[in-house]
Amino acid sequence: MDDDQEAELRNPFPSPPSHYTNYTSHNLKLLSLLRERTAELGDGPVNQHGILSDQPDVPDWPLTDLEKPRVDWIQDEGHYNVFGDTWFLKETIPSLAEMGGHQLYPEDLAVDRRPALLSILRSMLVTYSALLGSLLAPPTLDAAAQPQWQREVEWITVLAQNIMAAANDLRPVQARASLELMMRRQLELRREETKAIHDKCDSLETQLAELRKVTQKAEASASMTKNEAPSMQGVEQANKFTVLSKDDLLRWAEEI
Repeated sequence: MDDDQEAELRNPFPSPPSHYTNYTSHNLKLLSLLRERTAELGDGPVNQHGILSDQPDVPDWPLTDLEKPRVDWIQDEGHYNVFGDTWFLKETIPSLAEMGGHQLYPEDLAVDRRPALLSILRSMLVTYSALLGSLLAPPTLDAAAQPQWQREVEWITVLAQNIMAAANDLRPVQARASLELMMRRQLELRREETKAIHDKCDSLETQLAELRKVTQKAEASASMTKNEAPSMQGVEQANKFTVLSKDDLLRWAEEI
């Protein structure tokens, strides 16, 4: 594969594959005819030019390239390739041993890893102390011998890889715990908001009750005022009739 094809595979928006032009109606018809004539031959290699000798324009490349991907093969292999990348059907976190590293803790998640991780941490502290001591030691005269500090650095690298790999294995547990904590916090916030709404409703009900009492008192006072109003009007009318003079009555009679 040349550099241009490799760059095209890594492109986030790659162009269609170059063989998409082979999917013509004529070629698909030839593929269907080839399937019918080779149904009894099995999956072995076939001579498509000899089988399709009565058909025109038989391509030089194998017509079987137009076949759809075999899903059963992908399921058996457990992965497939798309644009140069390998994708697994079941996403799993590979262990340190599967990646070719030196794993110092148990691979089974059901086994408690804390003792092994504590031993790795103690070993890292001891190795780091030994590394400081080897750096202070004078260099050896044998140039071919591996220096002590280099062995200490390699061992610290192995220990650090084990700690990082063990932490990566705990990511699903951490994600589950974080999700549980977030859901509990959301539930607490909803309870607090509900309690605040209930308190506000209680406060509004108290205010409405006080306003209802004030309104009832005002209505009672207004009804008492209305009951006293007719008697006062009668007195005023009586006073008006008593103050009328004889001339006023004669003038009123003439107007009528």
